Amino acid sequence: MILVTGGAGFIGSNFVLDWLAGSDEPVVNVDKLTYAGNRQNLASLDGNPNHHFEQVDICDREAIDALLAKYKPRAMVHFAAESHVDRSIHGPAAFVQTNMVGTFTLLEAARQYWNALPAGEKDAFRFLHVSTDEVYGSLDASDPAFTETTPYQPNSPYSASKAGSDHLVRAYFHTYGMPVLTTNCSNNYGPYHFPEKLIPLVITNALAGKNLPIYGDGKNVRDWLFVKDHCSAIRRVLEAGKPGETYNVGGHNEKTNIDIVRQICRLLDEMKPDAAGSYERLITFVKDRPGHDRRYAIDAAKIGRELGWAPAETFETGIRKTVRWYLDNQDWVANVQSGAYRDWIEHNYQDRKG
Repeated sequence: MILVTGGAGFIGSNFVLDWLAGSDEPVVNVDKLTYAGNRQNLASLDGNPNHHFEQVDICDREAIDALLAKYKPRAMVHFAAESHVDRSIHGPAAFVQTNMVGTFTLLEAARQYWNALPAGEKDAFRFLHVSTDEVYGSLDASDPAFTETTPYQPNSPYSASKAGSDHLVRAYFHTYGMPVLTTNCSNNYGPYHFPEKLIPLVITNALAGKNLPIYGDGKNVRDWLFVKDHCSAIRRVLEAGKPGETYNVGGHNEKTNIDIVRQICRLLDEMKPDAAGSYERLITFVKDRPGHDRRYAIDAAKIGRELGWAPAETFETGIRKTVRWYLDNQDWVANVQSGAYRDWIEHNYQDRKG
């Protein structure tokens, strides 16, 4: 059995679904079910005897200890995190608590559990920490892509809290010899993405006839990774990654935000045309957010060279699948757009109009 934290969130739920679709090995799925955790993502697993859901806060050491004693996992895959940069600007405390204190709590529980395992099981145990390329900071247009040795230069409370968690994971390998692995991924997109992030926000707003808010000049660059490709990379790192190592995971798809939005508009014009005209008419430029990193780019050569992994999707194939999924799953979108979610979107973008 493996234990997954944050398995009701966007990437975590995709990973759990992907894992159970291709393996008979059970998963204990640990999620606090905050605003971004959604049991509906896992509805297809209802009644599946290999899926064990536990609503637990990763900062609750006693509860984590009890889960490890009950399920005795051979590995822990740690997705649980506060992950939205804008939310970290408005309320950084939650990010420090979940991303740093939560990771520390898991590491301490895992260390105690790992130390008590029989020799063979101890050697095989793994703690895989899922992180972000944002810990590396921002790149200029001509800078080489981030590698695993790029110095950390986080620029938001979110990325700083993830950088802190990465350092804790590294320290537990070098200090205690714990068999940890870290992955730093580029921007994910795909099914079950909470509609506060760029791609799902643009899709849902366009279908509702609302403005499509673009920060600054829209020329910030990100490397986009289809979530199912990310899941396959994590499986591969868990299977064959070298303890103590970090692996960058990217989609080889650098795109500006404005190009992403226009591509989504073209796909919606094709798949669900609006009588009022092209969805591009809804594009609205808003005041940039503080500390907005200009460019991220991932050099994923190491994971390709050492573990033989490469993404299966281009951005063109992945974004088409993503738009199609949102069109086919409007009930899911309606259910996650609670009153609290709508209030948050209004609060975040209200001060950036102009």
